[in-house]
Parts: sequence; structure tokens; C-alpha cells
Amino acid sequence: PPAMSRRVVRQSKFRHVFGQPVKADQMYEDIRVSKVTWDSSFCAVNPKFVAIIVEAGGGGAFIVLPLAKTGRVDKNHPLVTGHTAPVLDIDWCPHNDNVIASASEDTTVMVWQIPDYVPVRNLTEPVVTLEGHSKRVGIIAWHPTARNVLLSAGSDNLVILWNVGTGEMLLALTDIHSDLIYNVGWNRNGSLLVTTCKDKRVRVIDPRKRQVVAEKARPHDGARPIRAIFVADGKIFTTGFSRMSERQLGLWDLNNFEEPIALQEMDTSNGVLLPFYDADSSIVYLCGKGDSSIRYFEITDEAPYVHYLSTYSSKEPQRGMGFMPKRGLDVSKCEIARFFKLHERKCEPIVMTVPRKSDLFQDDLYPDTPGPEPALEADEWLAGKDAEPVLISLRDGYVPLKNRELKVVKKNILDNRPPPGTRRSQSGSDTNISVSA
Repeated sequence: PPAMSRRVVRQSKFRHVFGQPVKADQMYEDIRVSKVTWDSSFCAVNPKFVAIIVEAGGGGAFIVLPLAKTGRVDKNHPLVTGHTAPVLDIDWCPHNDNVIASASEDTTVMVWQIPDYVPVRNLTEPVVTLEGHSKRVGIIAWHPTARNVLLSAGSDNLVILWNVGTGEMLLALTDIHSDLIYNVGWNRNGSLLVTTCKDKRVRVIDPRKRQVVAEKARPHDGARPIRAIFVADGKIFTTGFSRMSERQLGLWDLNNFEEPIALQEMDTSNGVLLPFYDADSSIVYLCGKGDSSIRYFEITDEAPYVHYLSTYSSKEPQRGMGFMPKRGLDVSKCEIARFFKLHERKCEPIVMTVPRKSDLFQDDLYPDTPGPEPALEADEWLAGKDAEPVLISLRDGYVPLKNRELKVVKKNILDNRPPPGTRRSQSGSDTNISVSA
């Protein structure tokens, strides 16, 4: 046959990435995972803790377990229980492994300091409560490089940016979304947002200018929710549904948002595909809610741009999924990703590995990766400054830092004292709060 027709196998060190569940005793058992119907991941992990939204009578709660605390979870294990209605989303602060934010149907966002020891009773007092939404808050996401900047998006179609260190609203994006916001993602340096919305549009937004800088109507023709994330070089990766209800993925270039660089059909399952992206390996992992598999693809600069790598399959469907940041992985085992798969009653870590014969540090698998130091202060970012993440080497592994306290200092507390008789002040008291560990 002519040389042209021979199928060339693409060279990639990630062609043989394989996923494996941990042994049975390394799972977290007896957890009542939340049954709320909401398309968030329900699980957030970092190098110290796994946090999972759980069923809670009357209010809203999540559980936080030290990573090493595998096995059966004591039924009296303390919960984080400050919300008065179900928790819909949780997110660990990228710059402080003891700080987590939660968003709830009760219209508030709360930020919590989690101690390194397991507390004796439920945590009920957040470090700060952020009030500004008028309907449930379903999405939160910390800024990747600026300290204490937190984004929230609610069913009031608002996106609000907060300075958690002062408890203040930095800015609100009010007239951009005309319908329910499905998801929000930052780009790598936190200068832009990408959002998807029930109005079937993907928008790229400069939050500080409060401007839509690029927009695509109907990247996928189907009626079901679309997700979008930034990948390398500022391209946008989307998941959605075709008119025939097949699940699709798409890759888009902002310079020509009209036509996709890649558009692939996958299957006819109806779960929304949650994309998780690792910039270091340029791999995107797709976890469908209700699926029992994780599919993964490498994104490159050569056609077809989105290259299917493999599928991790299991028997049990996933209720949600946590994704460990790179610094929480075991580099000695060539682990390039770790997922925390939620079942009805347990959380099962799944390890993604690149097989290597050598025991030496594999620097091609582990370029320097974002570490826990922010690159900017909140007010520098708000004033227009941008900075790339501060990178660290994983050559000797990563050792989590000791508990650092989040201090919230309210500005001019007398100027914004609420009128008497309001439901509650924004923090637990009218004076400067400082939380002692």
C-alpha cells in the first residue's frame, strides 16, 4: 500500500495513562452523599483534606476528612453545618489548604477555617458570611493567582467577586446573563472568565471591565446544559449535546469563535459531562454525572487537536467527583491525576498513572506547577494587575504547609453597620473578626 495510507500512531507519553481504584481499605466509607439535583462536583480535595457535600436534615452540610483518614467514617464525625439550606458547591482555597468556601440554596457563601486536627463537634461558625445574592448560589470558584478573591454565581443570574479578607464585594456582573448560569471558569492567570448559560451562549468576560470580550451562541445545538473551561493558550473546551442528544466535546479559538477547531460526538448518555483539566499534561478528563466511566483526551496543537487517550471504566455510577491539584499527587508513583469518585455511601479515590520503569523523578511528567503562594493581592488584581501562578518544583514531593489562619478585617466597620433589626450582620459581630485556631 502507498506510504500515505499507513496509520501513523501518534507519539505521546500519555498514550498509556491508566486509571486504577485504590484498595478497599483506602476508600472513605459510610458517607451520606448529598442527593440534591445540581450539576456541581459535590467534592473538593487538596493535599490535606477531602470535603464532600452530604445529606443534612433541615440545613446544609459538608464533611471534611483528613486525607489519611480512610476506612469507615464515624457516624458522629463532625460536619460543617452553618448553612440553613442545602450546600450546592464547595471549593478549597488554592492558597491556603485550611480554607474552604461553600455556596448554598440559602443565598449565602460562607468561608471556613478547617483546623489540622479533627474538631470534637460540628463547625457552625464561618470566618465570614458573604451576602449579596437574592437567590440560591450554585457556583463558587477561587481566583487562581490573587489572594482572597472568590467568585460566586447565583440563580439571580449574578456573578459576584468578593474580597474574602475584608468580607466585601469587589464587583458584580449584573447585566450579562439573562438566564441561569451553568458554569464559570477562570483562565490560568485569572484575567478572564468563561461562562455558560441557559440562554445557550458561551461568554468570555473581562470581569474588571465588566465586559463580554467574546461570545458564541449555540456551540452545541442540543437543549441540555453546556460546560466550558479554559485550556492552554486561552483556547476554550466545551461539552454539550447535539440536536440528536448525543454528547459532544468542542475546542474553540477566541480569535475565530465562529467555527470549532474540533467537534466530536461521543455517545447518547444524558448526564452532563464535567471537564477537569490538567494544564501540565494538557489532558482533559470528562466525568459524566451518573456515568461509570472517565474518558480522557490530550489537547495538542496538531489536528485533530483533541486526541482520545483512553477510558477508565467501572461498574458503579458516579454521583460527583473531586480532582486533586498536582501538588497533592505521589510523584514517586508517576501519578498524574487522582479523582475522588462519589458513590451513594462512599468516596473512592481513582489514581491515574503513566507507567515508567525507572524510579527516578520523571521531570517530563512534572513540570513546575502552581504552588500555594498567591502572585497578587486582591487590590492589585482589582486595580488591573495580572500575574501568572507562582510555580513550585515537585522533585522532592510537596509537603503541605502548617495551618495558616485566614484573618478577616472589616474596613470602616462603623460606616457600614447594618440598620437595627436586620436579619444578621455580615459577620458574627460588629467588630473586627479574628479567628483563633
